[in-house]
Amino acid sequence: MMPEKIAKILCIVGARPNFMKIAPIMRVFSQHEKTIAATLLHTGQHYDAAMKKSFFEQLHIPEPDIDLGVGSGSHAMQTAEIMLRFEPVLDQLKPTAVLVLGDVNSTISCALVAVKKGIPVIHVEAGLRSYDRGMPEEINRVLTDQISDLLFTTERSAEANLLREGIASERIYFVGNVMIDTLRYNLDRAAEPGMLFSAAGEAIDQAAFNSGYGLVTLHRPSNVDNPDNLKTLLTRLNSISEQLPLVFPVHPRTVQRIKEFGLENLLTSSRILRLPPQGYLQMLGMMKHARLVLTDSGGIQEETTALGVPCITLRENTERPITVTEGTNTVVGIDPEKIQASVDDVLATGGKRGRVPEYWDGEAAERIAQVIIKWAQGRIIKTQEAG
Repeated sequence: MMPEKIAKILCIVGARPNFMKIAPIMRVFSQHEKTIAATLLHTGQHYDAAMKKSFFEQLHIPEPDIDLGVGSGSHAMQTAEIMLRFEPVLDQLKPTAVLVLGDVNSTISCALVAVKKGIPVIHVEAGLRSYDRGMPEEINRVLTDQISDLLFTTERSAEANLLREGIASERIYFVGNVMIDTLRYNLDRAAEPGMLFSAAGEAIDQAAFNSGYGLVTLHRPSNVDNPDNLKTLLTRLNSISEQLPLVFPVHPRTVQRIKEFGLENLLTSSRILRLPPQGYLQMLGMMKHARLVLTDSGGIQEETTALGVPCITLRENTERPITVTEGTNTVVGIDPEKIQASVDDVLATGGKRGRVPEYWDGEAAERIAQVIIKWAQGRIIKTQEAG
């Protein structure tokens, strides 16, 4: 007789990018409660309690069953601390599998502990590659994929990457993009950016912002930890704001570096609205209505493609090539002339509109659940036969 709960899945989140990815998965798992029993663990890698609370509330993510409370630190310290705190949880829960997302430190840390204890690892958003080993996220992606039992991909090129790295095809499933599940589910709830403009009062040129604006995000170490690179980017943004007002929610890391490098004077224009980090619905609303987005974020490259909003990526590469080949993304690096040329093109022509990629249809989480259910049933039958 088949047990009522066939798959005890321990789901891991640790940082802001994970929150948007886990929301649709937890929602779908709850709809399959006779076959999936999901436990949510937050490592605490993202240590902004207010931001975590905001995202969990806005995305209707259940409060984590377990919070490891790890907090900030160097890559080595954070990875080690997560592993130390995670192992006793595995010993206690003995899950069928551990599900990890994306490429943050929590992803590789929990995957390593699980696989060394003989617990299968499920990796959502597998196979993405920038081929830049200078990015810590690239190391996390490659290593997590190598030790995962089930690998769920967002685009078909990811499968080709995995096959080249020797991963068996029967472990790879193209399911689509759970980030886009979240975007579609929340699009009608997105906050209107006009509220932010009104709240800014006389600090900004209200009429200019209401006529159209660009959205900016910057947080990559290669961009913000190097004073010359950060100055180059902020100088160019200051210049672009004369053509198009810019909304700039500033990442805490970037705030710190701007102060440290003495670059505050580059963000004093009334045509740059500098904001603290925003909740998901606020960011979604700003993206939805922006004329263009300038970013170094991987997730925003995907979201702008889904929204049909031109995206200018301030990096030398992208691990999400489908946003360039099929979507609205243009990768320009930090060359001021290339950035300016891309902005000019968008303002003159409307920029790339692209199309929404295959399986970015809001059903990725359901496809993931169906694969896990079938996989878990097979494992249980084998265990019963062996017993």
